[in-house]
Amino acid sequence: MIPVELILLALSPVFLGFIAWEWLSSRKLTPARYRWQDSAANAVLALLHQGSDMLALLLLMPFFIWLHQYRLFEIELSAGTIAFAFLLQDFLYYWFHRASHRVRWLWASHVTHHSSRLMNFSTALRQSLTYPLSGMWLFWTPMILLGFPPTLVFAVVALNLAFQFFVHTQAVKKLGLLEWVLNTPSHHRVHHACNARYIDKNFAGVLIIWDRLFGTFVPEQDNAPCRYGITDDFNSDNPLSITFYEWRRMWNDARHIRSWKQLLMVMFGAPKRQTSTVDNAKGCDSVET
Repeated sequence: MIPVELILLALSPVFLGFIAWEWLSSRKLTPARYRWQDSAANAVLALLHQGSDMLALLLLMPFFIWLHQYRLFEIELSAGTIAFAFLLQDFLYYWFHRASHRVRWLWASHVTHHSSRLMNFSTALRQSLTYPLSGMWLFWTPMILLGFPPTLVFAVVALNLAFQFFVHTQAVKKLGLLEWVLNTPSHHRVHHACNARYIDKNFAGVLIIWDRLFGTFVPEQDNAPCRYGITDDFNSDNPLSITFYEWRRMWNDARHIRSWKQLLMVMFGAPKRQTSTVDNAKGCDSVET
């Protein structure tokens, strides 16, 4: 078993405990925050994602070890260098996450995470098995070239993702001064919202400072409750339909192109999404853009 996977496996009872608590405490709320079909799909997607990540790491680790021999620095592990690794990986995660909303090839994987119309702790488990294919791992290679051991890099990645589990909830409101520094449930609700004013904002992993620095921060507003999901007319509980939704659309578009330039635009241009233009209580009304 790869140590990275052991981190998330060890934390799985904690994740399940928080899901159970949130479900029990929200049973009488309207609208419901949980649907068993949605949560079951999230669980299956999590297992598929972990399996694909484990396989990808097994296959790619020889490449990462080979790449590490060309490192720029010999980094000795200490409290300071490990803290720097956390900071650097969080910075790189911000740009990976932002790119995943701007580049269709990356969005094809990331859209899985955004496709639920609900927002609860189980939504954090809603991940795509195609992340290794879309190239998420490429964003961590600068750390390896800088001199951090590959095992440390992916352990830090796992801990960053573990932190993000706890921001997928409506049960926690705002957290005072922490809102200025950390990614919080309030900030991440904005990120998952399909309201026009919230789309493509708050890409933070752990630290919200990157969004504040690079102009992608928007606070949650009491007069604009978040509505969740993607702006496309898509809603499914089938894990395979969820996983391959955008890949299928991209393939259909690619079949009709007539030049390499068009193909590159289909694959690596902006996602072919719908953009919400009207806010209403039922969902995100949208028109094609």
